[in-house]
Amino acid sequence: MRSRTNRDRLGDTAIAAVTVVALGSGVWLLGGSAGTHTPPQPAMAEGRPEPGREPLAAPALAPSMPTRIRIPAIRVNAPLTGLALTRSGSLAAPPAQNKNLAGWYEAGTVPGETGTAIVAGHVDNAEGPAVFYDLGALKRGARIEVDRRDGSVAVFTVDAVKVYAANNFPDEKVYGAAPRPELRVITCGGGYSKATGYQGNVVVFAHLTGSR
Repeated sequence: MRSRTNRDRLGDTAIAAVTVVALGSGVWLLGGSAGTHTPPQPAMAEGRPEPGREPLAAPALAPSMPTRIRIPAIRVNAPLTGLALTRSGSLAAPPAQNKNLAGWYEAGTVPGETGTAIVAGHVDNAEGPAVFYDLGALKRGARIEVDRRDGSVAVFTVDAVKVYAANNFPDEKVYGAAPRPELRVITCGGGYSKATGYQGNVVVFAHLTGSR
């Protein structure tokens, strides 16, 4: 895979907010039991980074295709599939029928190299919770690990967890270029309405703090 500059990737990662709107159907909520509830949402405190207290960034890694993502705090251990853009310019979602599958934007930054890498996954499907159902419960300082084809593991630390309304999604903040290795993990969130579906997106902001 040819490594490209962060500036080259800016056009790739500045994807429209519609990119992540379809990462959950909520269909199972409509016919679920009385105990069914919507996915957890981030606490306000988790959305505020602590300047000067975040872990130091690790040196960037050479490009290598990611194969798996693990988030121990919320029991995520899922294979990664490559995602491309649709004809409309939005990011294609991973196949919804596979509940334990996430995807990464393979035309953009590779997780671990300099820039903003994008990982997306469903919050649910028609059968129930999916791979990133608990993403909104993640806390600042949590660890995210990405296995890579060359045998290395890129280790990221969560800086913030935020929820954005679909009609006010900050494209540049989420997808824009970064001068260090960063990661965004995205799913649907922001509450659920039978009339409109999920009303926004949960976004995890993280940066590379180690590798092995």
